[in-house]
Amino acid sequence: MQTLQLGQSDLQVTPICLGTMTFGEQVAEDDTRAILDRAVERGINFLDTAEMYPVPPRAETYSRTETYIGNWLAARPGLRQRIVLATKVAGPSRGMPWVREEAGLTPAAIAASCEASLRRLRTDVIDLYQIHWPERHVPAFGEIYYDPRRETSRTPIYDQLEALNKLVREGKVRYVGLSNESPYGVHEFVRVAEQYELPRVASVQNPYALTSRAVDNGLDETLHRLGVSLLAYSPLAFGALTGKYDERGTAPSDAPPGRLAKFERMRTQRWGRPEALAAARRYNALAREHGLTPTRMALAWCYTNWRVASTIIGVTSLAQLDENVDAWGTTLAPELLAQIDQVRWQLRDPAQ
Repeated sequence: MQTLQLGQSDLQVTPICLGTMTFGEQVAEDDTRAILDRAVERGINFLDTAEMYPVPPRAETYSRTETYIGNWLAARPGLRQRIVLATKVAGPSRGMPWVREEAGLTPAAIAASCEASLRRLRTDVIDLYQIHWPERHVPAFGEIYYDPRRETSRTPIYDQLEALNKLVREGKVRYVGLSNESPYGVHEFVRVAEQYELPRVASVQNPYALTSRAVDNGLDETLHRLGVSLLAYSPLAFGALTGKYDERGTAPSDAPPGRLAKFERMRTQRWGRPEALAAARRYNALAREHGLTPTRMALAWCYTNWRVASTIIGVTSLAQLDENVDAWGTTLAPELLAQIDQVRWQLRDPAQ
């Protein structure tokens, strides 16, 4: 698997990134190690985690994912130099006081979170340090409208970048990125960075899947013109685009094990909405009509999309990992791509 340059940084990453939000909740530590080993064997050099993980977030499991990855790296001397390691500082609390009680994302909070992540990951430097969600109010995680009345921003973007700049100067972070961001946010982070010679964001990690294509509504132009890479997360829509929830009349809770089946909270959010599941069934049927599994078509759509630098896959087993990596190299016919766009024209982005 060839590597590519991430944004305007010198990070060279594989076009498939292993996401780790399942590690520590759905995946035990021994299985985590096996999955990480297999990912490296299959040529993946890019790992993404977060201080908040695993998901769904709970006080009892907070930061467990980073700890598992740190233990894995410590047991494999020399491997750290071959891995591009990304993690995230959580944004404002969003009802998770165990992450931080502050409403904003202060420089002190950024510094403290980075130090804690370094300890858990058992590394001297984080290759890509990302702000998990904006400090200001932004429609994300299933919301679709910006509401200025809900604005509670307390920390200017300049202050956030200056805090990240201090971590870069200290050698604790190599490059910085954003997640769950809007076109405005990306432009402003780049503008402020260039104006004040602060770290320029290399990437933005946002949801991008057949049922969630908000990136195509203007963020794609922003990223292209500013030279910022897209890291596409949830390309299988929490399993909805694998076909496991396709049986009509079957609730996700009755389906085979998976995040939507296991966690009631997630069934009420964007990926488990009835209209999102109905749209997923349309795409899954289209894949089968063209002799593809739903998983292969959904991933190939991301893997071959010009907007995407690296697709973040999340797995709970070696079989899932192999299936996802095996989809690399699949080319979708022009007529199939046109049919995919026809479905989107009719149903838009129900899991946005």
